[in-house]
Amino acid sequence: MKRPVPLSAIALAALCAGCMLGPNYERPAVDAPAAFRFEPKEVADTANTAWWRQFNDPVLDQLIDAALANNLNVKVAAANVEQAAGVFTQTRSGLFPQIGYAGTGERTRTTEAGATRFPDLVPNPQTAYQAVLTASWEIDLWGRIRRLSESARANLLATDEGRRGVILTLVSSVATNYLTLRGLDEQLAISNHTLDAYAQSVKIYKLQFQYGQTSQMTVSQAQSQYETAAVQIPQIESQIAQTENAISVLLGRNPGPIPRGKSIYDLALPSVPSGVPSALLERRPDLLQAEQTLIAANAQIGAAKALYFPTISLTGAFGGASAELSNLFSGPARAWNFTGQVVGPIFTFGLVSGQVVQAEAGQQAALYNYRYSIQNAFADVDNALVANQKLKDQLAAQERLVAALQDYARLAKLQYDGGYTSYTTVLQAEQTLFPAELQLAAVRASVFTSAANTYKAMGGGWIAVADSLTTGGASVPPDSRVAEQPLF
Repeated sequence: MKRPVPLSAIALAALCAGCMLGPNYERPAVDAPAAFRFEPKEVADTANTAWWRQFNDPVLDQLIDAALANNLNVKVAAANVEQAAGVFTQTRSGLFPQIGYAGTGERTRTTEAGATRFPDLVPNPQTAYQAVLTASWEIDLWGRIRRLSESARANLLATDEGRRGVILTLVSSVATNYLTLRGLDEQLAISNHTLDAYAQSVKIYKLQFQYGQTSQMTVSQAQSQYETAAVQIPQIESQIAQTENAISVLLGRNPGPIPRGKSIYDLALPSVPSGVPSALLERRPDLLQAEQTLIAANAQIGAAKALYFPTISLTGAFGGASAELSNLFSGPARAWNFTGQVVGPIFTFGLVSGQVVQAEAGQQAALYNYRYSIQNAFADVDNALVANQKLKDQLAAQERLVAALQDYARLAKLQYDGGYTSYTTVLQAEQTLFPAELQLAAVRASVFTSAANTYKAMGGGWIAVADSLTTGGASVPPDSRVAEQPLF
């Protein structure tokens, strides 16, 4: 008849299973503003869409797809996640019995010199075989292994959020570099067009000088104007080459030319995504990463405090030992052992307390970093929103300036041709117009890049869309990123 298990033993087992030293994690209170300072009135619910497709440029879409598939930083980040997953698996394995096996076979001969010979009782040489199954288990009475596992899991999730942050930066970097490139292309086209116009003016004035219709000063002024425009072209071409090389690296390939799609005038401007500050806590990978780092540091406190208490471990072996291999698994050859061990500290002279202090200080540092990351995220969004608004205003003003200068240059040329003014007036008008046109192309490109920066600052579900385009897809299932999910 089986004896019933005592209730005290059941209660002790339940108590041991649930005993975990150290503080349980609770998300810190965040003083989030009710709204962003510079959010415009007209916004769209586009934070969870593939925002780069709103530019309506298939070439840009292809470049981003290629970058997500081939970028080496993304591959490095994915490998880091696999490494963190291995650490988590290794740490968590301590919760379960470790079962192994061992087998030995040996043949020995001892000296017979000076010894009483009993060849029938003690054969010499001797043969011995042994095969055993081994098992060991550390009873996690104080939750040390569970806290270490909790920390390792949080580090895994933090590493995966870091990988998602790489994806966020990659997409925005490809977009902003491509938009900057299209702005430089427009500046180069303006410079080449202006240079051709200036070259034609130099040619005309040289002919007029030969026939005495103008002065040498006018020819020199036209020539200086031509050279001023010529100086800009190599600078812009250098910037174009450097930007192409930057995009090539983002695409995971050697430096080379980059295909072009729509011009800076034909691109569509994406809508400003809607959102509230508190949503950043769930959308921005850097904030999720900082929180998981805080969770990991918090769990380390409990793991350190558990070192004050004894460690209880059980070991055992079961197998057979025999001089004959054929009898190794027979009844008489059976052998077993079982051992319980308790090890605990008495005097450590700061060995354990020092680790507790380190863990608590690490948790405080992680907490301050988490709060700083949140404040920095709010500032990023506000900066992106105000830049988007003010660049649009600047673009409108720059367009009006260029239109006025074009009219000024046209009228100055008409007055000079009619003999009502000197060429200096024409030169001044055109020298003012040329840099204004270059600035207009730069500001137009900045308006588009500010839209990309806004989506980067806001985070959003679009990262999951981009993540699916990377090689191998997501490393950690989305539902595993919930901070409050139970460990086991």
